[in-house]
Amino acid sequence: MTVRHRILHLSDTHLNSPDVDAAAALARILHDVRFVPELNLVVVSGDIADDGSTEGCAGVRAQVGRFCAERGIPHIYCTGNHDTREAFATVLGSGHLAADGTDIGATMFGASGQRAAVSTVAGLRVITLDSLVPGQVHGHVDAAQLAWLRNVLAEPTVAGTVLVLHHPPITVPTSPIMDMVNLRNAGDLADAVQGTDVRAILCGHFHLQLSGLLRGIPVWVTPGVVTRIDFTAPQQWERAVLGAGATVVDLGGPASPLFHVLHARDPRAGEQVYLVDAVSGDEVTGEVP
Repeated sequence: MTVRHRILHLSDTHLNSPDVDAAAALARILHDVRFVPELNLVVVSGDIADDGSTEGCAGVRAQVGRFCAERGIPHIYCTGNHDTREAFATVLGSGHLAADGTDIGATMFGASGQRAAVSTVAGLRVITLDSLVPGQVHGHVDAAQLAWLRNVLAEPTVAGTVLVLHHPPITVPTSPIMDMVNLRNAGDLADAVQGTDVRAILCGHFHLQLSGLLRGIPVWVTPGVVTRIDFTAPQQWERAVLGAGATVVDLGGPASPLFHVLHARDPRAGEQVYLVDAVSGDEVTGEVP
């Protein structure tokens, strides 16, 4: 019999953002997805707190934790470039939490305190990697994590594995910035997961929905909760707009993995939050010329 799982995938909650009411954005998407049936797990793929604070992490844990407690399902987190490992560990431990908040993850403790961990949810193995490079926007998974990952993946599991990290190992070729801020050593990650039971790689960071393949393994980037990037702007401009989003990931069915996006019913959705010159990095006011 095929084992099926349904994951609610959130990312980039950015609590304490100076640009928007991030707590309200998270509350809005959690409210609007409350009727999604048969969820087994919620995943938050990084940039939990915009300021990297324990307060921000605690705020996200409280909201997501309530949602999961009501459904009796685990919630799992990884670090993003806005997070700090110290605050993450203080509030979220391994990042793998049961419905009642108990830490259920087995953590790889690196010399720098990297937050890579693994747990199993009804036969599905979930591995979180720490692609945070302190002070930088791009991501990197070092040799120690990759060695640990290979060791964990050496033995397959009943329902396969989902890999979660913040920085996508894919990019849009025409984007002027994505290949500067994504996972810098995607090839090393591909070497580690090729031929294993990894069914999907779930990421965030780009604040937009994006799919691709890494050596044949599906990669999914979920839209941001705090804002989404509007790709209709001219290529030189990066435009962020309001409108929280999330993904439902279905595993084990005939079309597995299946991804579909949900959007919060925000009356201000599409309203510009910021506009940045992607070449100079300068923020500008007004609309694109």
